[in-house]
Amino acid sequence: MRVIHVITRLIVGGAQENTLASVLGLRLIPGVDVTLVSGPSDGPEGSLEPEARQVPGLLRVMPDLVRPVRPLTDVQALIALARQFRTEKPDIVHTHSGKAGLLGRLAASLAGVPLIVHTIHGPSFGTFQGALPNAAFRAAERLAGLCTTHFVVVAHAMTRQYLAAGIGVASQYTRILSGFSLAPFLNAKPSPEVRSRLGLTPSNIVVGKIARLFELKGHDDLIDVAPHLIQDVPEIRFLLVGDGEWRARLEGRIQSAGLGPYFKLTGLVPPSQVPEYVAAMDILAHLSRREGLARALPQALAAGRPVIAYDCDGANEICLNGRTGYLINPGDLGTLRERLRRLAKNPALRLEFGQTGREMVREGFTVERMVSDLYALYRRLMSGTAGSLAAPRSGPHPPAFRRRSDS
Repeated sequence: MRVIHVITRLIVGGAQENTLASVLGLRLIPGVDVTLVSGPSDGPEGSLEPEARQVPGLLRVMPDLVRPVRPLTDVQALIALARQFRTEKPDIVHTHSGKAGLLGRLAASLAGVPLIVHTIHGPSFGTFQGALPNAAFRAAERLAGLCTTHFVVVAHAMTRQYLAAGIGVASQYTRILSGFSLAPFLNAKPSPEVRSRLGLTPSNIVVGKIARLFELKGHDDLIDVAPHLIQDVPEIRFLLVGDGEWRARLEGRIQSAGLGPYFKLTGLVPPSQVPEYVAAMDILAHLSRREGLARALPQALAAGRPVIAYDCDGANEICLNGRTGYLINPGDLGTLRERLRRLAKNPALRLEFGQTGREMVREGFTVERMVSDLYALYRRLMSGTAGSLAAPRSGPHPPAFRRRSDS
């Protein structure tokens, strides 16, 4: 089985970590030959390219595959992808993200690739956009959908949104949860050294957020509710993990509001260090208005931390209101402030929500299960029985995922 995955950028982010973990896992299955094609991964968000390059022959960087819309460059990328697919003759092309999803699927269709799979990590169209961009992206997804054999979604919400937009039919969609290495989060313990390094005391109640510093991620809302929360809970502090183009802007807002002593921005953090930062938190706030199913939510729950999330996209599939945390209507700052205050003042409730969440994610979010579910889908697609796939399995992953040395 020869598979080529295509993604726009390998920056540090949930979709990119999902993709890299998938291709690394698939390479361990006997008889599976996997290649990953990516555009350049420049910018303040960091890059996963060094990790991908540790595996010889895995990654190919295509200079013309860039995130901004550039018609001439985009046509060159389309031609280059089609040429590669014709030369290598993969059984499956599996695309990720907006630009690579569109160009990769069109190129695969032009090259006559038998099976074309696309993972929807998050919506590329919706109310978060203006009317013109929303219409353009929706039209692009409909066009690409015409040459898509099957869609993988990280949350059922993505299936509902894309079907409502007239893209594909229900039998073309399969949910595969975005797995990650659970053990570091399950074993994460608060470290006095980490807290001290961050300028946090043992008495501080830490509200954390893990996200790129960019639009639609909700950092502004957290800054807006901070003054009232500080009045009610003087020991509260805010830990922002990540970097991005909005860092200077957000730092300016924090300083101008006199909130500097209460906010800590870590900058870019390697994925391997995220568990120690989650362990330093008491509550995780995820306030994104555009997300498939953010990995930060199950990661926080795996570490036993309660979560607060805007009820967008797939958040309600992991943030169970009143059980693992609180769901809030996007932009409802009054409720956001009240729910954060309630959790900050109630350690027993934080413990209860965190323990419930830990048990919920323990089985469903392993990398092994993600890779095995993906491999099972590939096999069904190749045998022509993928239409029989129903809801995601609840049992253990099949034995296909094993190291080559075990075969």
